[in-house]
Amino acid sequence: MPNARQRLSRVRALESIVRDVAREAVLPRYLRSSRSRKADGSFFTEADVDSQRRLAAALPTLLPGPVLGEEMSADEQAASWRAGRRGMWCIDPIDGTTNFANGIPFFAVSVAYLVDHQPYLGVVYNPITDESFYAAKGAGAYLNGTPLPLRPAAPRLSAAVGGVDFKRVHDRLAEQLAIAPPYYSQRNFGSSALEWCFVAAGRLDVYLHGGQMLWDYAAGELILAESGGAYCALDGESLLTEPSSKRGVIAAASPALFAEWRDWIKVHG
Repeated sequence: MPNARQRLSRVRALESIVRDVAREAVLPRYLRSSRSRKADGSFFTEADVDSQRRLAAALPTLLPGPVLGEEMSADEQAASWRAGRRGMWCIDPIDGTTNFANGIPFFAVSVAYLVDHQPYLGVVYNPITDESFYAAKGAGAYLNGTPLPLRPAAPRLSAAVGGVDFKRVHDRLAEQLAIAPPYYSQRNFGSSALEWCFVAAGRLDVYLHGGQMLWDYAAGELILAESGGAYCALDGESLLTEPSSKRGVIAAASPALFAEWRDWIKVHG
């Protein structure tokens, strides 16, 4: 089993791959790409496709294993999941495609390496801000080399800044959050992967999203866990699951704040 220094060396090598792909396949197309709609109603651009193609070619040279990407078919994703227990790559070639296509500078390339279907390495990179969030299991989480978090979590929920995406949040909980929010202020940025990292950094204190896919959270959950945060699925169960399942998530920058946030959601959800 590689030690912490070796794991950090590997995630830095992964970070270099992700940076290169983002700069070559994604950034040159910013403000130049139009959206196309997939069969499931979600959007993609030519940059998504090229980013995934380049990552799928480069990543197995770092660590062996099948590649599971957002822009693959459901059958291809399922096959990679089944074959990847001993090690697999999970790619979101552009998380925040609508932001990217509309010229909103908040999107990222997100890559995780999973072992036993649990995140082992994770990188989330925003090429616009040149911010690279990364983590290796048991070796900490970082932003451009600086350990996370950057600031301490709010001491209590009433003083927290919440990242809340109301899509797919059921009506009763959404109504309670809109009428009587338990936190100080609320934000939503349109990139799940970066929002996980913002919690890890302490830019957001608590987080709620009504439905994410595996590639939305695989890297971000590791980065948050290694920064000392806490999370679970919205139903209270373990988060990570097969690629065909969409999961609601709750998270917080500290275990104490997470417990308060989770308990509020249980009462009002």
